[in-house]
Amino acid sequence: MSHWIDLNPSLDPTFVLPHHSTMQTGSSSVHVCKEDGVRFLDLGRKQCRVCSSEEVTVLVKVFALLLLLVVTVSVLGTSAGQQLWSWNSAMGEEEDSMISQPPINLTHSMSDDELFRRAVNVSMMGRYRRSRVSTPKIAFMFLAGGGLPLSPLWEKYFEGHRELYSVYVHSHPSYQPDYPSSSVFYKRQIPSQVLAWGGLSMVDAERRLLVNALLDVSNQRFVLLSETCIPLFDFSFTYRYLMRSKYSFVETFDDPGPGARGRYDPKLQPEISIQQWRKGTQWFEVSRQVAVVIVNETACYARFHELGGGVIVPDEHYIPTVLTITAPHLIANRSLTWTMWKKDHKGHPATFGKDDINGTFPEQINRDRNCSYNDRPSAICFLFARKFATSALEPLLELASAYPGSVRSRTDAEGSES
Repeated sequence: MSHWIDLNPSLDPTFVLPHHSTMQTGSSSVHVCKEDGVRFLDLGRKQCRVCSSEEVTVLVKVFALLLLLVVTVSVLGTSAGQQLWSWNSAMGEEEDSMISQPPINLTHSMSDDELFRRAVNVSMMGRYRRSRVSTPKIAFMFLAGGGLPLSPLWEKYFEGHRELYSVYVHSHPSYQPDYPSSSVFYKRQIPSQVLAWGGLSMVDAERRLLVNALLDVSNQRFVLLSETCIPLFDFSFTYRYLMRSKYSFVETFDDPGPGARGRYDPKLQPEISIQQWRKGTQWFEVSRQVAVVIVNETACYARFHELGGGVIVPDEHYIPTVLTITAPHLIANRSLTWTMWKKDHKGHPATFGKDDINGTFPEQINRDRNCSYNDRPSAICFLFARKFATSALEPLLELASAYPGSVRSRTDAEGSES
C-alpha cells in the first residue's frame, strides 16, 4: 500500500532532493517524486504519483465552491431562523390575545369547519397557558327557537357574578334580538342556522354552541339549556357544584325498546355497534375536556350525516353514544336538567305555567332523590328544570329570592360536595 507525503519545499528550504531519488529507511526504501515543484514520498512502492498543475487548479475551484455553498447555507439558515422567530412571536401574540381577550361580540363570518379548528387550537393552547387563565367560568349555552321569554329570571340569577359566567345563544337566523346593552344577553347570539326538530341540525347547533364557547379558554364547564329552562338553585351554589365535580353530566343508557335500540341502523357500523348505541336527553353539562372530545369527533358524526333522516332524533343518541365510546370514565351518566314526561307525551314533555308554581316548587323537584356526586350519595340531583311557559315568569321571579330551596337540601348538597 502506498503512502503519499507532500514534501513542500516551502516547509523546509534545506530539504532538497533530485527529481527522482531513493532514501533507505531500514528494510524499506522511500522513493521521492518531484513534479512542478511539488515533492511526494512513495513508501514501499518504486513508482511516482504525479499531480499536475491542472488537477491542483480543479481542486482549488472545488474547494472554493464548497466554501461558497457553506457560507450561503449559513446565511439562509440565519434568515430563516429570524423569520421563524418572527412568525412564532406573531402567532404567540395572536394566541395570547385570543386567550386573554375572548370576543365580546359573537358575530363572525367563520364557517363551522374554521370555527371548529380554531376552537380546538385555542383549547390546546390553554393547556399550556393555565397560569394566564383568569377565574374559571361556566358557559351557559341557550338553544332557542327565537327569543328567551324567561330572560328576566336569568338576569336575576346571574346578577353579581359577572366574572364567573359567559352566555351563548343559538336562535333562528332571522331573529333580531333587542336586548339593552346592560343585559347579559346583549350581543351574545352566535351565527346560527335553521333547526329541524328530530334532525341532525340539532346536533350541529349543540356543537356550534360548544365551539363558540371553547374560544374563551376561561370557560371550564358548559351547560346546554333551552329557552324554557329555569335554574333551581342560586348561582353560587350551582358554580360550586359544577366546578367541584370530577365528572361531566350526560345521560346515557342502553334500552332494548323501540325508542332506543329500535332506532339503531346497521349502517352505523363499523364506527358504532348496537352494543355501543346509547340514548339520553340532549340537555348536558360537560367539562372543557369532554367538550373538546365532542367537537373533535368526526367518525361517528360522518356516519350520522351519511344516514341523514335515517336516525330518529339524533340529538338523543349522538353525544351519549360518542361519550360511551370515547370517554365513559368522564361522565356521571345522568343529566342535571329535570323534565317531566307523561305517558302520552308523544315526544314532548309537560309544560308548566303560572298555576303550577308554588312556594315549594323548586324544592319538590329534588325531594326524595338519590344520585351520586363525585362517587358519593347525594340528594341534589337536578340544578335546572324544563319546560316552563312565559306565564310562569312572574311567580318564578317572586320565588327567586327563596333559592336555593330548603336548608336541609342545601346542607345535604354542601356535604355531597366535600
